[in-house]
Amino acid sequence: MVKLKDYKEHLHKQLKDPEEAAAYLNAALEDDDPHVFLLAMRDIAEARGGMGWLADKADLNRENLYRSLSKKGNPRFFNLIAVLDACGLELSIHAREKRKFKHSRA
Repeated sequence: MVKLKDYKEHLHKQLKDPEEAAAYLNAALEDDDPHVFLLAMRDIAEARGGMGWLADKADLNRENLYRSLSKKGNPRFFNLIAVLDACGLELSIHAREKRKFKHSRA
């Protein structure tokens, strides 16, 4: 039986690569729950050196960063941009295929 620690170690090793991190975030965006993206960002932060490292690199408060990248988080747009930049990533918008837009306000 594979241990969770082994999974996390493997995931973090993969997420150090910016291309892998971008693919991971794009996959998270496909989930109906927008908080999955925030948790994916947290995984990337942990892979890159932890929340303390990310807070320093993005010039953000560490406690606020922990809250923002949690299951109930709601980061400000500019904080999200700073986090992505610190991880060597950037935000990009693409036209999606036509489908019904599902949006829920919880």
